Amino acid sequence: MKSEKFKIIKLVKEFIMRVEENLVNFPKKDLELKREIKEITYGILLKVYSANITSDKTKRKALQEQIIAEIKYLDFLINLCYEKKIINAKKYLRFGEKLDELVRNIMGWMKATS
Repeated sequence: MKSEKFKIIKLVKEFIMRVEENLVNFPKKDLELKREIKEITYGILLKVYSANITSDKTKRKALQEQIIAEIKYLDFLINLCYEKKIINAKKYLRFGEKLDELVRNIMGWMKATS
């Protein structure tokens, strides 16, 4: 179980690095979108750490559900970047694959801790 939690932290950190690398040349008119993506991504990391340390199963499950909801929201924002042609199809697919992997691992974590 502990290794599963650490794997999720590693995946979120990798996603943060991918966001930092790929959203460098954002158009000025869309800087708010970039800020929102970064804010949500760092918020997910904070929630993973919070869920990691809580011993209250109800609180942990609520945090895990919030993480999944925020990942879905992040997927929407990344899709918006693609539709606005801020990122290309290749980057969009890589972001999507990473987000899918995160959701799968969090679902596994939820099953393992319930």
